[in-house]
Amino acid sequence: MTLIVILSLLVGLYLAWSIGANDVANAMGTSVGSRSISLRQALILAGIAEFAGAVLVGENVSDTIEKGIVDTGFFAAAPMDLVCGMMGAMLAAAIWVHISTFFGQPVSTTHSIVGAVTGFGIAAGARIFWAKQGFIVLSWILSPLAGGICAFFVFRFVAKRVLGTEHPVQSARRIAPFLVFAVFFILVLSFIYKGLKNLKLDLPVLAVFAIATGTGLVAAAVTGLLIRRFAPRAEGLPIEVELLYVEKIFRYLQVMTACYVAFAHGANDVANAVGPMAAVVHVYTHRVIPEGVTVPPWMLAIGGLGIVFGLATYGKRVIATIGTKILELTASRGFCAEFSTATTVLVCSKMGLPISTSHTIVGAVIGVAFARGLESTNTRVIRDIFACWIVTVPVAGLMSAIFYLLLRPIFV
Repeated sequence: MTLIVILSLLVGLYLAWSIGANDVANAMGTSVGSRSISLRQALILAGIAEFAGAVLVGENVSDTIEKGIVDTGFFAAAPMDLVCGMMGAMLAAAIWVHISTFFGQPVSTTHSIVGAVTGFGIAAGARIFWAKQGFIVLSWILSPLAGGICAFFVFRFVAKRVLGTEHPVQSARRIAPFLVFAVFFILVLSFIYKGLKNLKLDLPVLAVFAIATGTGLVAAAVTGLLIRRFAPRAEGLPIEVELLYVEKIFRYLQVMTACYVAFAHGANDVANAVGPMAAVVHVYTHRVIPEGVTVPPWMLAIGGLGIVFGLATYGKRVIATIGTKILELTASRGFCAEFSTATTVLVCSKMGLPISTSHTIVGAVIGVAFARGLESTNTRVIRDIFACWIVTVPVAGLMSAIFYLLLRPIFV
């Protein structure tokens, strides 16, 4: 292998590591923060889900080389310029996400990549499609707002119909099957349309809804039977004991939803790490700029391993921010945040609206916090998170431009 191919693999692995340390931590942050599972259990579950998503159904054709940001035709006569630019973009995005993770700040890896590609495009003098930047700005507002509103109403419903009743266990017996139906219905739809979208199943809409409805009904029926069989009698139990039992029900739902989010992330976001890497290798090898790049399975595996390793070695910082610093979470609160995130991402994605899972989960946690009252919210942490989101694109772009200008004299 030549030096530039080896460097692209190393930088791609570094980018995957940083993605795992930041993005994947978002999926498991609420579960760890609510003590539904331990940090070690979260690392194991998320690692399995992420790797399975990346390797089994990861996107094998990537358009990360372009992403609708830079006019790649500008580099047709000098493809090595694009190679240097993509190398610089990968390195810049990885470093920025790494820095953000060090400070415990959840950021969007996709936005980091977009900012980095924009940065080297400007430095190279290529035409930039600025409409993409407008969609990013819109997602800063839409993602947390939609996630927060959904979580606000979901938690208010749970608080009113279950947690705030005189007999929470009795209420849980009545409400839990409906909640389980909603969870499985949304997860099946999300699994088909989001988690497995790279398989291009192309199922009829009615068939998808029938599968989701049937799965939800079966899960609801099983839940009803289990609760009636194993739930303690409500009469005579202290309210604290009843609430503890109810929280156990939400614990399973929360962890299940978190595992789905991790699986979908591995399937859809592994391209952020291996897409640019595959593009660099292809352009360097063939000296032509393709419309799309096929990502071989071994690259998907490298991306999956890098993501899992990043989560295991450095993910606890962002997990702490999501799980404990914004709001003190319980299993019911964490469930409302996770369920709202999956629902928001599914609905907005199908509507073609720009959405970031990282931003949505933060907004959902904030929504739960608002539902409990402003006094329960750490506004300083929220302010820092929002500030980090805003500077992501320009900082990644500036670093990418610098790296491009440094690499170009070496490899061109």
